[in-house]
Amino acid sequence: MSKTLVVFGATGQQGGSIIKTVLASPSLSKTYKIRAVTRDITKPAAQALSSLGIEIVQGDAGDVSSLGPVLEGAHTVFALTTTTYDSQCYTREFTQGKAIADAAVAASVQYLIFSSLPHCSSISGGKYKGVQSFDAKADVETYIRSLPIKSAFFMPGSFLQNFHNQTMQPNPIGDGTYAIFNIVSPSTRLPLIDTASDTGKHISAILSDPEKFEGKSLCASTEVPTMEEICATMTKMSGKTVVYKQLPESVFRGFMKNEVQAENIVQMMFFIQDFGYYGEGSVEKVEETGRLVGWGLTTLGEYLRKHPLVLQ
Repeated sequence: MSKTLVVFGATGQQGGSIIKTVLASPSLSKTYKIRAVTRDITKPAAQALSSLGIEIVQGDAGDVSSLGPVLEGAHTVFALTTTTYDSQCYTREFTQGKAIADAAVAASVQYLIFSSLPHCSSISGGKYKGVQSFDAKADVETYIRSLPIKSAFFMPGSFLQNFHNQTMQPNPIGDGTYAIFNIVSPSTRLPLIDTASDTGKHISAILSDPEKFEGKSLCASTEVPTMEEICATMTKMSGKTVVYKQLPESVFRGFMKNEVQAENIVQMMFFIQDFGYYGEGSVEKVEETGRLVGWGLTTLGEYLRKHPLVLQ
């Protein structure tokens, strides 16, 4: 009998990648029956999953009463929380993550995989206390580890998809080049992941051998290039010169939607610069995860070949 795999955020990049990878695997597609969770079962992305024969259920971590039916009879759960930059950023994410964990235990779920992130406050010794989205997920992870349920943790790096979201602009000096703007030093290393493709590879490794990965935190990235190395790869793949421009903090903050977002992003970037995305030994942690997962993960160059940057 197939085990029911509940996937929260089924229509997003992480959940969608997991579903796609499991369906494509001859062994996992027989082992697991997918139950896809979304807040709106009528939207086209949800209907597309339904057309594949996947069970679609409506659920919202913000509505605790919806979680019991969603998790009924489930064997394994993949859960995540979504960041919204407002005054309730930390509280919302922690509360929702905790609610899913509690509901999983109440439903006798056997295994919980949670999309987590490093705890910036702790790793920095209290220097960077404002990265609410990271700390909330990390605190949920700590809570899950205290519960009577087997668990593993997926910690994605910076999404390669973000490079298509206003990250790059024409260089203001008007010399025909393009620039990535940020506040960190050019030598700052940023771990990268093709979320839509490689989330599923990491989670499928866990699903294939749950005991091997129990209690582990996967530093899920393909490579950890410097900001300058990222620009060099973009230049090579696009045929146009892309350079890195380090901005004053005051200017960078002006790019943000609100002060909560600005504080989170500024502290996050300085944390990455000073301590490494995953803390000390970030590069080695990513390499170790790659060996454990054993899949061919997508490099920046490979991603840009499939999804070229539009530079006008």
